[in-house]
Amino acid sequence: MKKILITGSAGFIGLHCVTALLREGYTVVGLDSINDYYDVDLKYARLAATGIGREEASRGRMAVSTLHEGYRFIRLKLEDQAAMMDLFRGEGFTHVLHLAAQAGVRYSLTNPHAYVDANITGFLNMLEACRAHPVKHLVYASSSSVYGKNTRMPFSVSDNVDHPVSLYAASKKANELMAHTYSHLFGMPSTGLRFFTVYGPWGRPDMALFLFTKAILEGQPIKVFNHGNMLRDFTYIDDIVNGIVRVVEKPPVANEAWDGMRPDPSSSDVPYRVYNIGNAGPVKLLDFIAALEKALGRSATMEMLPMQPGDVPATFADTNALQNDFGYKPGTPIEKGIDAFVQWYRDYYGVTL
Repeated sequence: MKKILITGSAGFIGLHCVTALLREGYTVVGLDSINDYYDVDLKYARLAATGIGREEASRGRMAVSTLHEGYRFIRLKLEDQAAMMDLFRGEGFTHVLHLAAQAGVRYSLTNPHAYVDANITGFLNMLEACRAHPVKHLVYASSSSVYGKNTRMPFSVSDNVDHPVSLYAASKKANELMAHTYSHLFGMPSTGLRFFTVYGPWGRPDMALFLFTKAILEGQPIKVFNHGNMLRDFTYIDDIVNGIVRVVEKPPVANEAWDGMRPDPSSSDVPYRVYNIGNAGPVKLLDFIAALEKALGRSATMEMLPMQPGDVPATFADTNALQNDFGYKPGTPIEKGIDAFVQWYRDYYGVTL
């Protein structure tokens, strides 16, 4: 039996992973705190798409899906160590996909404690639960934000990432270090995935594509930071999820060639790995906006602004390690991905173009 805990299952990536791993034959338990960082109605709608009703999801006890026989959900905070231990003790998970976190770069400038609570304390509680009740594989979400001040492109998992520019990025780097410690001390197989600007249906409303779409449809100007001189390795949600499924199925083993005299940050002599999942083809922000304008059939009014604190001017993923180990490379064209998002947005909000 394969039984996986997916944290952040009311989130954007979490929703898609629930359905994908159910298709792969896993029994799935979803977990989410359903906090109000952004519109909770969207989070409840995602849960409803997997057969979890709003009232049942809000109660803080296990809810059973009406659509998927192998799916249940519980509302729980990562910071609640006792409840987390009870969950692991009662369920006997074989795998964990840890996606839950306090997201957002700019929010960390004004709400730093939320990141320490969820991303540091919450991750520690997850590691402790996996240590007390061993699983075959812990896969967790890292972020392209960890590359911080790095300017050599493309970003490689073998690069040093010791210069973050936001607390969010620092918390994700800390997760990688904490995971390595548990892999070293307790032999816990762990894999960190550095996601690169994920977009697509059911996306987060604080992300650029969602914000731009809403503003353009409402006839409002869109805020274009760094005067449009941004490059992003936009990665479509299906590509991300396909990569996650492959990684979950293949726990890491110790790298026998790893050399402490020339340490490679992406692996170790213990069962530990870090991978980039990105499109490996950065797109200019203005080209991204042009593709959105085409999909919407409307022009955007752009308000050019300087770079925001915590942002980086460019992201570009080196995905060679992912290709070498899993034979997989994301590749959905930006036009196709944006069209799919716009169709979802129209359906969800009842917008006629």
